Amino acid sequence: MPYLFGGLVLLNALALGYFLFVKQPSTTQSLQEAQAQITQPLSFTNSAEHIPPPIGTKK
Repeated sequence: MPYLFGGLVLLNALALGYFLFVKQPSTTQSLQEAQAQITQPLSFTNSAEHIPPPIGTKK
């Protein structure tokens, strides 16, 4: 029984190593769109102009 358990652990480690390091994932259309959105610059809006003044001060 220990040999069976050890074999299964070894087989699991080999499969994990294969899928993590050897097999390259295929790029789908949704993955390409997500990568394009991540790499594009984001627009910046200064939201400090819309903060109300502290209590007790007049603006």
